[in-house]
Amino acid sequence: MARTEDRGAAGPSPAGEVTGLLLAWRQGDQGALDRLIPLVYAELHRMAERYLRRERRGHTLQPSAIVNEAYLRLVGGQPPDWKNRAHFFAVAAQSMRRILVEHARRRDAKKRGGKGERYLLDTVVMTEPRAVDLIDVDDALVKLAALDAEQGRVVELRFFGGLTEEETAEALEVSLSTVQRKWLLARAFLHRELSGSSP
Repeated sequence: MARTEDRGAAGPSPAGEVTGLLLAWRQGDQGALDRLIPLVYAELHRMAERYLRRERRGHTLQPSAIVNEAYLRLVGGQPPDWKNRAHFFAVAAQSMRRILVEHARRRDAKKRGGKGERYLLDTVVMTEPRAVDLIDVDDALVKLAALDAEQGRVVELRFFGGLTEEETAEALEVSLSTVQRKWLLARAFLHRELSGSSP
């Protein structure tokens, strides 16, 4: 989970160091990217593990493969206009979600209408743990984002990215009370949308 410290191979590193490296990378310093990756890799790996813990056992993707693919997507094009460490992990969370959904859609296409990957939504979102189709989760989030883009981002950051309410507010550049209100409304929406998706 994104916290105020980064833990790389060399131990804790201040969040300010990550933010500084992100800004340097955005300005074209490729050496900054080389120094950044060891600082954030362990956190990205934990995020990938958190995603996979909610899916069925024996998933064909491994955390390292998800991190590597997300890394390639993050560095493959022009870096976003990084604001801070929370923003970086927000973009990484979005990338990992897309990777898993693309994987689930490919599997569904091969099965020709069979059930897709099952994804466990715990009591953070639902009133009781419930296994739902990952594509249904993504479709519900797309629908939510169309109604209120900020609510969709709050869910992505809080639930999928593992950011705290404070970190989510920082990444979205809104107040803590706004995040809390949007999170409450988003949870109600997702519960309503997904309550009929259980096996």
